[in-house]
Amino acid sequence: MIIAIDFDGTISRGKYPAIDGLQPYAVDTINALYDAGHYLIINTCRSGEQLLEAINFMLEQGIKFHRVNDNEPESVKLYGNNSRKIYAHQYIDDKNLGGFPGWLQTYEMIQQFEQEYHEKATTAQAASA
Repeated sequence: MIIAIDFDGTISRGKYPAIDGLQPYAVDTINALYDAGHYLIINTCRSGEQLLEAINFMLEQGIKFHRVNDNEPESVKLYGNNSRKIYAHQYIDDKNLGGFPGWLQTYEMIQQFEQEYHEKATTAQAASA
């Protein structure tokens, strides 16, 4: 699955533009999602020097990701453009309705969603056969 992850308030603690450390379990959870084969896009409003600071912070912390503020190439090909809106199956952001539940609960939710996603895909394939 493609997962878009916000930076401020989700990966990092503190309020923009400060980077006041990591949210608990952020590195382990994000890296587990990456290692499980998910395509991770950091989706942030940061730009310029503040974006560079965020990218360097993630690299220093060992956070794995595929892209920053840029769509996955297959999505660009499928939709014929590289829209400003990042296409993803799931969005992880502290501004979600209900807020950010924390990385441990987020990981459980992603696993449940992934199972449902694959079940629907399998059912659709069987129906079309």
